[in-house]
Amino acid sequence: MLSIESSVLNNNHTKNIKYAVISPVKDEAAYIEATINSMIEQTICPAIWVIVNDGSSDETQSIVEKYTRKYNWIKLINRQDSGVRKRGKGVVEAFYAGYETLSGIYDFIVKLDGDVTFGPDYFESLFMQFYKDPLLGIAGGGLYERPDGTTWVLYTVKNHVRGCTKVYRRECFEAIGGLVASMGWDGIDEWIALAKGWRVRSFLSLKIYHYRFTGAATGFLKSCVEQGHGAYRMGYHPLFMIARGIRRMTDRPFLIGGAAMIGAYFMAWLHKQELLADPMVVRYVRQTQMKQLAGLISGKPIHGD
Repeated sequence: MLSIESSVLNNNHTKNIKYAVISPVKDEAAYIEATINSMIEQTICPAIWVIVNDGSSDETQSIVEKYTRKYNWIKLINRQDSGVRKRGKGVVEAFYAGYETLSGIYDFIVKLDGDVTFGPDYFESLFMQFYKDPLLGIAGGGLYERPDGTTWVLYTVKNHVRGCTKVYRRECFEAIGGLVASMGWDGIDEWIALAKGWRVRSFLSLKIYHYRFTGAATGFLKSCVEQGHGAYRMGYHPLFMIARGIRRMTDRPFLIGGAAMIGAYFMAWLHKQELLADPMVVRYVRQTQMKQLAGLISGKPIHGD
């Protein structure tokens, strides 16, 4: 436990943190105001929050504009609707439309969805974790979703940070070369970071609520297919992918999701789709995954679980 003196020093350190938040949003009129209110209530507000309206057809733009007139650290960028849904790639392209407007140096870069809510100390608590661990490169909270539309369920593991809520230490963000504009971007960033010696962690006690269930806009089956393609392009080991797919078959609807993921992975392999990571990172990914599989077989816990 931290002493009172140590805790005060840490709090003073986090109060001086300068961070930038970028939120790619599309048709989030039902949720964006709650997200904005969560950010306004933070014990440490961002130096700048760029909300990128990616061609919304609802009232998203007018809702955000109302707050930009009141808070000078909230900025709005409007993009035209391309008419094509580019899951993964489109999100990263919208992110960079905001990122490229930043000026100055920030301690942290945050990618945040526009359909989440979180407690007032969410970011300060995360920055405290970064302060404690100089090698922590990417972090987030425990993301809760409602797959049945009613009950909140934790959909996060300790060793992976969900794409809805990513906080990057600036040095780590620069070291990994930023984000890859492709499906699977929120996995490849972590694998590159890990291969370069950074740590990745979700702090499950810091709750963040995601109101639009992941994949809802895409459709369940298509989302599983995209995950299979993305896993191949990230360099996943085929045995690990089979094990992952079998595990997914135990979730409702039974069998279908896991089978789609495995099938899509091997279709990508047959078509020799381009890998997103360089050979060094792919080797790291596969070596790590085989160690995890060996741990499961021997009954040992997987690192990070």
